[in-house]
Amino acid sequence: MAEVGPPIDLPVLDISNPHDPAAGKALLDAATKYGFLYVDSRGTDFTAAEVDRAFELSKKFFASPVEEKAACRIEPNNRGWSGMHSETLDPEHQRTGDFKEAFNFGEFLPTGKAQQPLPAALAPHESEIAHFAALCNKTCERVLTLLALGLGIPPTFFTTRHALPSPSPSFPPSTPSSSSSPSANPEPRGPTGTILRYLHYPSLTHPTTTTYNHALDVRAGAHSDYGSITLLFQRPGQPGLEIRTPEGGWASVPVIPNTTTPIASTDPTLPEKQPEGEAESGPESGTYPFPPILINIGDLLSYWTDGLLKSTVHRVVFPVAEQRVPNARDRYSIVFFCHPMDRTELVPVPSRVVEEFRERVKVQADGGEGEGAGMVGFGGGAGQLGEGKRALTAHEHLMARLNATYSFRKEEDA
Repeated sequence: MAEVGPPIDLPVLDISNPHDPAAGKALLDAATKYGFLYVDSRGTDFTAAEVDRAFELSKKFFASPVEEKAACRIEPNNRGWSGMHSETLDPEHQRTGDFKEAFNFGEFLPTGKAQQPLPAALAPHESEIAHFAALCNKTCERVLTLLALGLGIPPTFFTTRHALPSPSPSFPPSTPSSSSSPSANPEPRGPTGTILRYLHYPSLTHPTTTTYNHALDVRAGAHSDYGSITLLFQRPGQPGLEIRTPEGGWASVPVIPNTTTPIASTDPTLPEKQPEGEAESGPESGTYPFPPILINIGDLLSYWTDGLLKSTVHRVVFPVAEQRVPNARDRYSIVFFCHPMDRTELVPVPSRVVEEFRERVKVQADGGEGEGAGMVGFGGGAGQLGEGKRALTAHEHLMARLNATYSFRKEEDA
């Protein structure tokens, strides 16, 4: 197995002003260097109570009877419940499926109604879940706007291709009179593959992990994400995420970056003290209402930028420290996968920054093709359908990745 090095030190960025050129450059630099970064939770639209409540609903669902969860089993549209080992994110190297279960919510209607059956444990809370998804969309809109600023392209280049909701008064578009502004086109522009996902990773003491082999098994296999950007919400004291380093090894990603002070949360189940290895800083850092949101670049955004923005391979493991604890805790996370509209063609963005990157890569490759196409989706993503053919659409790319991930899809094709 590849060596695991020390925890990686990722930047923590403020996205409270989505029209700040300096913030756009900082975000672009982080996305170019790491593909991962933290967003300061004090500069988002979420409250600690809303995040804690989302985790409370997640735990409620996963604690419900298997029969109730199975009534909403995942469908080919990628919505619903997937049980233990039903996903294999790294089929080339995994002995068995991922040690996790999940529930996927597709897009909600403007009325807050889900477009899928909801299990009994979650149906009464439909409006709360829809509200959380809407806040995730607002966060994605901020991030995509800042990335566009960093790339020197129109601020709405990405957002108009993601069918994101019209900006709220607290998030005004930079060009309200422009026909390309989201607010100028309130009509739905088409479906996307966007997913809000609840995740449950059982601990080593859980009955479902009795077949676990430390040398072979992981909670989630090595992969890159399929969409544009991903938001990850985590709980203190529940680590496990690792990212691939340029040297081919792995680096753990702390739930709480090393520059933070204790988390001010309304969840009484969270630890009062910082977990071991997650340092505290002085009061000058302020207090995060909840752990900073971890954001990473997906294959589609990497493709759009010819590999300038890195779609970094990552995985979720059973931490070594957890293997020494007799009463290890389960790990819960909430993920928001932001996807563009299904019909969006994956062609390079018209950015001078991207063009200069492409030229540098060609020079380094001594006049060859360069690493532009190779970098795109290097975790398993797709690009062109073939030489001389049109670019893939976002929907075609997503379906190709899902077909390689879910066991039930392989069984249907057999």
